[in-house]
Amino acid sequence: MAILSFLESTLSAFRRCFKYSPAYRWFVTVICGLMVRTDHLGVSSIIRALGLPGKKYECLIHFFRSAAYSLSELRKVWYAIVLKSGTLYQLNGRYLLIGDGTKEPKEGRFMPAVKKLFQESENSCKPRYTFGHMYGGVAAVIERDGSGFACPLNMNIQDGLAETAAWDGSSHSESSHIVQMIRNGYEAAQSLGVSYMTLDRYFLSVPGLQELDKHNKSEHLLDLITRAKDSCVAYEPLPSDYKPKRGRPRKKGESVKLKNLFEEREAEFVTSNVLMYGEQQQVESLCLDLLWGSKLYKKLRFVLVKSTRGRAILVSTDLSLSPELIIEAYAHRFKIESMFREFKQQIGGFCYHFWTKAVHKLNRYKKKDEPDALTLVTDEKQRNRILMTVEATERFVFFSCVAMGLVQMMALVPCVAEQAKNHRYLRTLNPKKVSEATILSYLSKNFYRLLLFRPDSGLSRIIRQAQRDESSDSTDNEVA
Repeated sequence: MAILSFLESTLSAFRRCFKYSPAYRWFVTVICGLMVRTDHLGVSSIIRALGLPGKKYECLIHFFRSAAYSLSELRKVWYAIVLKSGTLYQLNGRYLLIGDGTKEPKEGRFMPAVKKLFQESENSCKPRYTFGHMYGGVAAVIERDGSGFACPLNMNIQDGLAETAAWDGSSHSESSHIVQMIRNGYEAAQSLGVSYMTLDRYFLSVPGLQELDKHNKSEHLLDLITRAKDSCVAYEPLPSDYKPKRGRPRKKGESVKLKNLFEEREAEFVTSNVLMYGEQQQVESLCLDLLWGSKLYKKLRFVLVKSTRGRAILVSTDLSLSPELIIEAYAHRFKIESMFREFKQQIGGFCYHFWTKAVHKLNRYKKKDEPDALTLVTDEKQRNRILMTVEATERFVFFSCVAMGLVQMMALVPCVAEQAKNHRYLRTLNPKKVSEATILSYLSKNFYRLLLFRPDSGLSRIIRQAQRDESSDSTDNEVA
């Protein structure tokens, strides 16, 4: 009963984003279908999970390409829902965001943005190169009573669409993956409030810091906490008594090889207890404010860490943040790796197959000097079809983010978690929380029973209307 009330009140906040009520009903149907389906075979799995008639498949396909709603407006509402949930984790009075990229293999020969991707992995079973989509994801840390998740806020394709940036109606950019990730994080901070964003060491770059400074110039809303490579070289700030001489004035002092400081300044390391991975651990750290970045020389806070897990060099753009909080914040970064795993395996958020014949057939043996297939598309109608297909893909992924976020919020409610835990056998129970898989298993088995208890609820009426064989042409056209 509490589950239906939670879903109805939460999904009703999206109603203002849709121009027509049939489009909103399809949205609710898709979200419910993503949570209760038992297979991940694309859009058709939603039809099977909710018992919809087969002829509704075309209407559902058209819904993902519909002009009756905007993805940007849906994202703003989703940010507001996460903010009002009361489960956002705070660090030093700010919310904590996590960002990272993920690669999803795709075999479609007529799918836009599919390109050859390099995979870095220690697993020899994975191929070194694969074809697929490159996604950038931003999540917010939510928790209750010491246990939590990385709640997905937004994911979009961030590679393979640079050629579409100049097309009419395109919302994609030719900027790098790093720059786009900073933009997405700042967009989330505009809705949530002043935040920290934790990223992997890949994202510590001069373009990324320049993009962050450009956005923070108008309103300072975001600071980065990331990791530096072991070969990182920083520079001492200029001394206060420095007097410029003839020629170009100096911008930096002596260079510092950070990895050498673990031995050279070992006596200066401070021992402290830090909350890492859900438990208090003893770490040794050395905090230094140094300049970094070729021709940028931005002052950053470097924290050299020694723990039972090894050594690491952490970086923060907030010079007032203590070393202990920087270590604690970066320890939360692994939550997004777990989120990607559950997003793929439990929600099936990347199990889509939107394609269009407007795209030239994928050439798996294309050479470097050959032009990209998207540059060969010059017809305006074909370009619009390609953009609609990309939009449909990103909408499917965003709806999956919403579905997963709702599942995580339900897992943090004690009464719902206890109820779901008793309906699924687990050899080893986690006393602090239940997983997304446990909530999804409970919903797939009990969703119709919950609807039966409240037959007059708005959610029940929407599902029953979608299950009807008869549907007026006007409704289908309005949705499409």
